[in-house]
Amino acid sequence: MPGYGILGPTEGTGLLPWAWAAERLEGSHDYWVATVWPDGRPHVTPVWGIWRADAVWFSCSRSARKARNLLADGRCTVSTDDAQNPVIVEGTAALVDDRSDVVAYAAIADAKYEMQAGVDFYGDPANALFRVEPSHAFGIAHDDFTGSPTRWDFT
Repeated sequence: MPGYGILGPTEGTGLLPWAWAAERLEGSHDYWVATVWPDGRPHVTPVWGIWRADAVWFSCSRSARKARNLLADGRCTVSTDDAQNPVIVEGTAALVDDRSDVVAYAAIADAKYEMQAGVDFYGDPANALFRVEPSHAFGIAHDDFTGSPTRWDFT
C-alpha cells in the first residue's frame, strides 16, 4: 500500500497464516455485519455468533433490518470485534434451515454465551440463521502493522 509504509510479502515478519485468522474468528465475542439496504445504503450492526465449519454463523429475527437486507441481497462483510487485530470476512450470507445445523448452532452459541436459548429459539420460524462462508478475508496484526496485512482468497 503506497504511502502507508506496508512492507512487501517477503519483508518484515511476513504474511499471517490462516490459523491466526481462524483463531480470532472463533474467539470473537461479537461480530460486526455490514449489509446493504435495497436502495443501496450501507447498514452495519453488531451480532453474537460463532465460527463453525469455516464460516461465520449468526441468528437474528427475520424482521430485523440485517435479515431483510440479506434475504434481498446476501452479499455482506463480517468483522471480528478486535479493532487492533481484526479479521474481516467478505462473503454471501445463506439462510440455514437444516435442522442438524440449527441444533449444532444452538449448542455452540449457548455454550459460548453461557445461556440456554436452545433449538426451539433458534429454530423458531420468526428467527433466521445465517451462514457466511468467506470468499475473501483480510487480517492485520497490531504488533506488526506494516508487515502483517494479509488477504486470503477462497474463490
